[in-house]
Amino acid sequence: MAGSTGTAPLPGAEPFSSAGGPVGVLLVHGFTGSPGSMRPWGDALAAAGLTVACPRLPGHGTRWQDMVPTTWQDWYSTARGEFLRLRDECEQVFVMGLSMGGTLTLRLAEEHGADVAGLVTVNASLSTERRTAALAPLLAKFVPAVPGVAGDVKADGVPEVGYDRVPLRAFASLRQLWAVTRADLGRIVSPVLAFRSVVDHVVEPSSGALLLAGVRAPIEERLLMNSYHVATLDNDKEKIFSDSLEFVRQHTAGALLSEGLVSDG
Repeated sequence: MAGSTGTAPLPGAEPFSSAGGPVGVLLVHGFTGSPGSMRPWGDALAAAGLTVACPRLPGHGTRWQDMVPTTWQDWYSTARGEFLRLRDECEQVFVMGLSMGGTLTLRLAEEHGADVAGLVTVNASLSTERRTAALAPLLAKFVPAVPGVAGDVKADGVPEVGYDRVPLRAFASLRQLWAVTRADLGRIVSPVLAFRSVVDHVVEPSSGALLLAGVRAPIEERLLMNSYHVATLDNDKEKIFSDSLEFVRQHTAGALLSEGLVSDG
């Protein structure tokens, strides 16, 4: 797989999982980020009795140079592999993602249909309004990376384990992921809960508008008033945790709920 190296993950960037009941949740982190941005969310879901998994995407969570040769297909392959593992082990699987992680979960729902019990996205990216973005493939031949996007957190003193550089080759591939995902949003049959930060310095509101316009399945957008892009670590994180757990309860098969396999936390 492209981008697989022996580089040790940064402290806090390690993948994590938690064995629980027969309802599973796949968590997917964002572009240049790491599982560290998802761990508090994962801990909250695991505490409610869910089986949780959050892989570290290829090229992420080590050093930005490791990300240069990776593509969206590499990131998707890792997320899909973990989804299939959960699908084999659990009776229902939900997928939840931050930023590009949200995009990857949307792609999973497009390709796996009703096998995805539901999706929760947080500031999912589907486009950018930056006019220079289209130049990324050309610029990548001369400039390997530009200043990064990690750490967009409103709360004081909350770091994100991620890169301070954006590898342009990888960003060009991210734009390809946006294109294929946007084109197939209408294939999603699973219910969607979409969180969007009102102030986000990484993903513009246009991505949220594209998501709402493209998905034909039941979808609800909930606004986060006191968080920036990395909302899973920010002031509204508890809202994300509680609302996503309630979403799981709403869309979990009645037999599983009646057996108490998703607890009240």
